[in-house]
Amino acid sequence: MKKALAWILALTMVLALAACGGSGGSGSGGGDVVKIGVFEPQSGDNGAGGKQEILGMQYANTVTPTVDIGGKTYKVELVYADNASSNDKAPTAAQTLISSGVSVVLGSYGSGVSIAAGDTFKAAGVPAIGVTCTNPQVTSGCDVYFRICFLDPFQGTVLANYAKNELGATKAYCLSKQGDDYSGGLVNYFVEAFGKDNCVQETFPEGTSDYSTYITNAQNQGCNVFFSPVSTEAAAQIIAKANAQSLGMPILAGDTWDSNVILEAAKGSDLKICVTTFYQEGADAGFDAGIKKWINEDATAKANNGGNDELAAVTAMGYDAYFVALEALKAAGSTDPAAVLKALPGVNYTGVTGAIAFDSIGDAKRDSAFVKECNTQTGIWDFVTVATVG
Repeated sequence: MKKALAWILALTMVLALAACGGSGGSGSGGGDVVKIGVFEPQSGDNGAGGKQEILGMQYANTVTPTVDIGGKTYKVELVYADNASSNDKAPTAAQTLISSGVSVVLGSYGSGVSIAAGDTFKAAGVPAIGVTCTNPQVTSGCDVYFRICFLDPFQGTVLANYAKNELGATKAYCLSKQGDDYSGGLVNYFVEAFGKDNCVQETFPEGTSDYSTYITNAQNQGCNVFFSPVSTEAAAQIIAKANAQSLGMPILAGDTWDSNVILEAAKGSDLKICVTTFYQEGADAGFDAGIKKWINEDATAKANNGGNDELAAVTAMGYDAYFVALEALKAAGSTDPAAVLKALPGVNYTGVTGAIAFDSIGDAKRDSAFVKECNTQTGIWDFVTVATVG
């Protein structure tokens, strides 16, 4: 279906390109420029994670600032639109990128905003490469959306298996945010794998800042694992209450918690926090050393990384997503979004997070996840294992 749509869009865009010259343009220095859209939250609940994902793209752009397309060398320009972690604002942010003439879009951190922007990208025929948006709906209903991360059905099963087999949990407390596609979806997949009869499920509304009642409920219900794959902003508040109320059970979460925001919130506590994620620092020493040097030499980058150089997996994923976009542009031999869309299904790229290729839906063929535990004394993530699902 994606390939068929891509061919139709390619034919449709030919006349438009003849009239306007496509998405490529001339930079202020007179050279050819290709624009890659960055559709990420820089504010709102997921602003911290979005900024860390962007860091990977920005670093990649400093490593490889040009790309050869159709026999010409283009300077790569990153164009930004803040979706503000808001499903309501996501279509407008997407349209901003489309209007600026991008050839392909990267993002977003957050499945809800990615789903909300899908129809806008689809109507314009502009391909989008999801970086860490794990909800199946991102690609299932949108022929122009691809992604390089694993999906929540897989991640939820990995987490449920880890809770049962490694933590010995028999009853799970599951907390998500009302109306949030990511946390609600991941909780559903966890419950399905763990067993509905063995789970206590609750949701909290927008604007919640006191999570003490939810901590108490988990304790009173006799649960022995606390699962809450919510935003880093909510996570930091949950951690504070869990520590103050002596939660007494391990906390599990998905990829959103793989952040130095979590490390800082948990530092000095007695909590056990485990997450599933896309990358573990140390997996690619050259990448780790290079990006840490870059972060430490750039005050803005360091601030956007939470004030230190601890690497989040989303940063590594942002780095890989940039190079997947370059591979698509090279394969397309054109800056025309329709040509890039046509080329994307055939892209194969091995990045710092592993091999990346797409299935017929546009999802990455990923079959493993890193499990990490927060070291509350050192303030770093300790590698636990690489998990798969049989």
